[in-house]
Amino acid sequence: MKYPIDYKERIIINGLKQTIHIWGTKLENPVVLFLHGGPGIPNRHGMAVAHMDLLDDFTIVAWDQRGTGGSYFGCDPETLTLEQLVSDCGKLLDYLCLKLHKKKIFLLGGSWGTELGTFVCQKYPDKVAGYIGYGQVVNGIENENVSYAFALEKAKEANCAEDIAELEKIGPPVDGQYKPCFEGLMAQRKIMKKYGGHSTKGGSYFTGTVIPILKSPELSIGDKIGTAKGYKLCLSKMWPTIVHYDFIRDCGPFKMPYYIFQGRLDNNTPSSLVQAYYDSIIAPDKDLVWFENSAHGPLGEEPEKFKRLMREKFLAIKDF
Repeated sequence: MKYPIDYKERIIINGLKQTIHIWGTKLENPVVLFLHGGPGIPNRHGMAVAHMDLLDDFTIVAWDQRGTGGSYFGCDPETLTLEQLVSDCGKLLDYLCLKLHKKKIFLLGGSWGTELGTFVCQKYPDKVAGYIGYGQVVNGIENENVSYAFALEKAKEANCAEDIAELEKIGPPVDGQYKPCFEGLMAQRKIMKKYGGHSTKGGSYFTGTVIPILKSPELSIGDKIGTAKGYKLCLSKMWPTIVHYDFIRDCGPFKMPYYIFQGRLDNNTPSSLVQAYYDSIIAPDKDLVWFENSAHGPLGEEPEKFKRLMREKFLAIKDF
C-alpha cells in the first residue's frame, strides 16, 4: 500500500464485477468520486499519476464504468444504457458510504461524466454532497452541430483540403449522429482536436490517450484490453441515446451545490452552450467558473487553478 488508504478492488455492482481504486490519507476527509468521460474512456491511470496531491484534503475514487477497462469482461452490451450506469453509480455511492463511513459522496465529472453525474444528482440527491462538472454536456444534438461547424471552419481557414474533404465525406451530424456513428465521430473529433477544440496542449489521440494507457502500471493487461475494446463498444451502444438529452429541458432543480468549471476554448462539449444552461440551474449554491486558457480538460490544462477552486468549493460543504 502506497497510501494509508489504498484499495484497488473489483466489486459486484448490479451483477457485474467492476474495478475501482480508492486512495486517501485520512478517513475523516470527504470522498470524491471521479466520473470519467467517453462513454468508455477510463481515467484510473491518469488519476494515479496526476492527482495524488489532492489526498491532503480528499479521499479520491476512480471507477472503470461498466463496459470498459477493468469493468469490460462479462458486460452484456445490452446493459450499456444511461439508466443502467446511473443505477451502477448509485450502488457504488452506497458502497463507498458504507466502506468509508460517509453520509454522502462528492462527484467530479468530465465530459460524458458530466452527463452521468448530473443524472445521478437527479436520481440520488441524498447520496451526493456536491457536484463539479468540466467539459460540461448541455445538449447533445446542438453539441455536435457546433463542434462539427467549428472543425469545418478551422479546416477552411487553414485551407486544408484533406480535412475539408474528410468532414464533407462524413457530413454534418443528423440528429446528433455521424455516418457511420463511431467512425464518423472519431474522424470529426480527430480534426476538431487538431485545431485546438479539445486541448490547448496539442498532441494527437495516440500520444495523449493511447500511450499513457499502454505505459500505465495502474492498469493490468486485462484492463488495457478492456479499455481498447470497451471504448468502441460503449460509444457505439450508448451514443444514439445519450446524444438526445437536453439538460435545460430534462434536468433540475438540484438539491446539492452544483458547479461548472468550463474551459473557454472547448469545442468538444462547446463552451458556447454552457452559459444558458447555467442560468437555468436551480440549486442551493451554484457557480460557473471559466478557465480562459483551457479547452475540454481544465483539470489537466490549468490544474493549479482547478484544484484550488475545487478545494474552495467542496471543502466549504460540511454535509458529508
